Amino acid sequence: MTASGLIVSAPRSGSGKTTLTLGLLAALRGRGVAVTAAKAGPDYIDTAFHAAASGRAGLNLDSWAMSPALLDTLMAEAALDADLLLIEGAMGLFDGIEAPPGRSGAGADIAARHGLPVLLIVDVSGASQSHAALLRGFATHDPKVRIGGVVLNRVGSERHRRMVADAVAPLGLPILGAIPRDAPPALPERHLGLVQAEEHPALGAALAALGEHIARYVDLDAVRRLAAPLGIAAAQVPGVAVPPPGQRIALARDAAFSFVYPHLLAAWRRGGAEILPFSPLADEAPPDCADCCWLPGGYPELHGGRLAAASGFLAGLRRFAAARPVHGECGGHMVLGEGIEDAAGQRHGMAGLLGHSTSFARRRMNLGYRRARMLADGPMGRAGSWLRGHEFHYATVTDPGRDMPFALLSDGTGRELGPAGGRRGFVTGSFFHAIAREEA
Repeated sequence: MTASGLIVSAPRSGSGKTTLTLGLLAALRGRGVAVTAAKAGPDYIDTAFHAAASGRAGLNLDSWAMSPALLDTLMAEAALDADLLLIEGAMGLFDGIEAPPGRSGAGADIAARHGLPVLLIVDVSGASQSHAALLRGFATHDPKVRIGGVVLNRVGSERHRRMVADAVAPLGLPILGAIPRDAPPALPERHLGLVQAEEHPALGAALAALGEHIARYVDLDAVRRLAAPLGIAAAQVPGVAVPPPGQRIALARDAAFSFVYPHLLAAWRRGGAEILPFSPLADEAPPDCADCCWLPGGYPELHGGRLAAASGFLAGLRRFAAARPVHGECGGHMVLGEGIEDAAGQRHGMAGLLGHSTSFARRRMNLGYRRARMLADGPMGRAGSWLRGHEFHYATVTDPGRDMPFALLSDGTGRELGPAGGRRGFVTGSFFHAIAREEA
C-alpha cells in the first residue's frame, strides 16, 4: 500500500471542516491526485459529497460502532489504488461518548490508532492571539494525537492573520492556510445537514469553485507532505458489518430514500447479494424478482404527498410484504406506518404495513449512538443478536400502534431505552440505523 492518510478536524462543529475537505478533494483531484475520502462518524450525507468531489466512492469510519478489525479492513480497502486517504472528522476532534479507550466515536480515536496527523481548521473570527492558547491545548491534550498543521478560517484581514500567526509561531504548529471571511456561498442545508448531493442543481460547478477557492488560500503541497503513510493491512478475518438481508435486495433509492451506508452495500455485494434499486417517488414497486426489500432513511417528510399518491409503489410494496421480508430504517420506517404528518400539519397516508403514525410538524430531535438487540429472527439478524448504529431524526411518533417491538435499544453508554420499532408478519422497522454487527 502506497497511500498516505490525513484527518481534517476542528475544535467544534461549524468551523469549516466540510468546506475545507470538499475544497481539498476537488483541488487535489484537479492536480491528478487519486484521493479517497471518508467521514469519521455516522454521517450518510457528507460521504455523497465526498464521492462527487473526489470521483471515488466514499465511506464511513466509526470507532464506536465498528470493531477495530472492521475499521482496519475498511481503511485498507479505501486506500487501494489511492495516493491519499482524507478523513473528515465529526463535531470537535475529541468529541465522543464515554467509552473504553479508542472506542468513543471521536475522530481522535482514528488519529491515535493509525498515527495519522490532524489538519485542524480553526474559526478565528472574534479573537486573535487567544487562539494560541486553544491550539496549545489541542496540541498537548493527548500525546497519541498529533496536530500536524492548522488552517485559519474566517480571517478578517491580513493584520488579523498576522496577529494569529505570530501568537501561534512559538508552538511550532505550521499554518498551512488562511481562508478569508468572504468565503464562497455555502452549500445549502436542511434539518439533517446539507441538502443531498443528488439534489444540488449545479454540484459540479460548485465543487470546482470551492476547489479553486481552497487552492488559492491553502498550501496544497504542504497538506500532501503532512499526510503520513498508511501501514494498514486488511484483516485476514475482517470485522463483520451487517450480513446481507437477502440474496436479491430491492433497495428504495431516490431523494426520499438515500441514507444508506456505502460500506453496507459494498459488504452485501461482497457477500454475493445483488442490489436492485427502485424509486418510490417514480411510483416504482419493489422488483418482483427480489427476495427482500429495504427502505432506507431519507426525507419522506418532504415528499409525503408524492409518496401517498404513488399507488403503484404502495400496492406493490403491500404485495411484496405479504410473502417476503420488508425492513424500513428511519424514514423507511415512517413510510411503513399508517401516515406521516408533514411540517405544515397535513397528513399523508402511507403503506399501513405497521400501525404507527409519525409527525414532522411536532418536531423533536432524537440523536445518539444505539445498541439494538433483535427480538425475533429477521432481515437484520437472528433473535438475540446485537447491532450497533445510531438514531438521528426530528419526527415524533404520534401513535405507536399495537405491533410487536422490533428491538430493545440502549444508548452508546449502555443506558436502557426500552423497546423500539415494530414488526408484523414479514415487516420490520425502526428509527435505528444499523452500522455494524456487534462483536465481542
